Amino acid sequence: MRTAHLLFLTLAISLPALATSSGQLYKDPSCGCCGKWASHMRANQLALQSQDHADMAQLKSRLGVPANLRSCHTAQIGRYVIEGHVPAAMVQQILRDQPAIAGLAVAGMPQGSPGMETGVRETYQVIAFTRAGHQYVYATVKGS
Repeated sequence: MRTAHLLFLTLAISLPALATSSGQLYKDPSCGCCGKWASHMRANQLALQSQDHADMAQLKSRLGVPANLRSCHTAQIGRYVIEGHVPAAMVQQILRDQPAIAGLAVAGMPQGSPGMETGVRETYQVIAFTRAGHQYVYATVKGS
């Protein structure tokens, strides 16, 4: 009986670590790297439902993605907007820490970012943005 009780406690403590967050991925129907980014997210317990969207510019405007930070795909995960090739670890961090931002963005399509694995690794910035239009460097990801 004691062994079963310990096993139950071990499983109960471990379950939150295995929890999966979910969200919605919006992408252009012809985007190839978007599916690769979604696979990166799934591999890191961030499950996304994918939806093709014909007018991505309109969608990004509606979600408040600043024009200078736009990339090829946009996701909504929890209360945050995730624009472009943001690493899953940073999405998990904001979900955990709940900063007062609207979202994170990686502008463009930097080589070596999640979904853009080409063998080349560029240094790029992950930018946090607010609904009021404030932007700041959340993290710099070093290429090698």
